[in-house]
Amino acid sequence: MTAGERRAAGRPGRTGRWAAWAFLAPVVVYLAVFYAYPLYRNVELSLHDYTVRSFVQGDAPFTGTANYAEVAGDATFGPALWHTVVFTLVSLVFQFTIGLALAVFFAQNFPLSATLRALFLVPWLLPLIVSASTWSWMLNSDSGIVNAALAVFGVDPVRWLTSPDWSLWSVIIANVWIGVPFNLVVLYSGLQAIDPAVHEAAALDGAVGWRRFRTITFPLLRPVSAITLLLGLVYTLKVFDIIWIMTKGGPSGSSTTFATWSYRLGFGNLLPEFGRGAAVGNLLIVAALVFGLIYIRAQRRQALA
Repeated sequence: MTAGERRAAGRPGRTGRWAAWAFLAPVVVYLAVFYAYPLYRNVELSLHDYTVRSFVQGDAPFTGTANYAEVAGDATFGPALWHTVVFTLVSLVFQFTIGLALAVFFAQNFPLSATLRALFLVPWLLPLIVSASTWSWMLNSDSGIVNAALAVFGVDPVRWLTSPDWSLWSVIIANVWIGVPFNLVVLYSGLQAIDPAVHEAAALDGAVGWRRFRTITFPLLRPVSAITLLLGLVYTLKVFDIIWIMTKGGPSGSSTTFATWSYRLGFGNLLPEFGRGAAVGNLLIVAALVFGLIYIRAQRRQALA
């Protein structure tokens, strides 16, 4: 083959690479503009002492990890960390459990199954401000429908949103209601991907009902369950809208999480503390990143097993 022929043979490869880069470029630009730069900017904010003036002029002094030290030493840190953990774990447990139960229920393909599944998607499709406002009205101490229903059974009114004992549980209830449809959709798709022949073989071996679910269905659903929990964890860690609309993190900080605390530091005061707010936000990013890496490592181990 001559040199010219070799060059001609190499052109399609180069053309294919350029085409691949052309298709990849919009994704790279999107990730750089909407993910990489905001993340860099947030880290940069957390390492400087920004005021409103220095935020505009860009001359904030470098403080290193001082903002992180101040956040860790703040009296709000401990309660906010505890509320974030409780809010995240309780929401995940109930969202996943209820979503899985509904997915198994709808997998029976009974009449109106598709219609009911569509109705269950409504909480997920509604804007969060609408859902949170609706729950605020339902849980209102004086005129809420929940207390009205409890009064029918002789139960005294509960101060859902204004009591430090109930405010966190109120926002958890609302968040569970919003998150169940996502778990239902993903887990139902995972159940549909399981070969029916597996269940038929299990039935022939006498594995039915709970035994079949525990020994056959749930193990096969494990990869889908893992990604569902991971996505739910990342989403729940950063939940802000629901808590802020319903309780604003109160009363007395009883429902304050890292997400609402970060917002209050950066935007909720007359003298915003951009550096400390960014530092709290970065703690949430690190937590999500850690769990993401744990998931990737677990998947690699499972692939090698």
